[in-house]
Amino acid sequence: MAKATAKQVSPQKGAADELREFFEDGLKDIYWAEKALVKSLPKIQKNATSEHLKGAVGNHLEETKDHVTRLEEVFRSIGKKAQAQKCDAMDGLLKEADGILKETKPGPVRDAAIIAAAQKVEHYEIATYGTLATYAKLLGHKTSLNLLLQTLKEEKNCDTGLTRLAKTEINLKAV
Repeated sequence: MAKATAKQVSPQKGAADELREFFEDGLKDIYWAEKALVKSLPKIQKNATSEHLKGAVGNHLEETKDHVTRLEEVFRSIGKKAQAQKCDAMDGLLKEADGILKETKPGPVRDAAIIAAAQKVEHYEIATYGTLATYAKLLGHKTSLNLLLQTLKEEKNCDTGLTRLAKTEINLKAV
């Protein structure tokens, strides 16, 4: 079996060399991600067939709009202008979600697939907000920390709600 060879990666011009810069880059990524999610959720909601799932997606759309606004507050609290930078991870997750709509027929199986895709998004957001909150704490950004923790709590609650909906209704109908 051939050995994989590791390669040293050279940083690009303007690469972060301080935690503060990496924190700000992370904020730009999640800001783009949340704005992209605001654009994608209506299509996902329209393609769900379960009224409970449609409601959950609609509620999360409104929450996500609040997350965008809250991120703008985070940027202000650290003296920066809100700026979006394409988030490759969220872009990929949203492309995957779009793909599952094409790969499933309307009904319980599509609804189950929507929940699976939505939970992948939630897990990415939970990881990102948790990391950014840790950085905010280390950097002494108390206002940012509180705002990020508020969003983290909402993302976790959304994930829990999706799990409950999958276990009590959607997945059972999909079988």
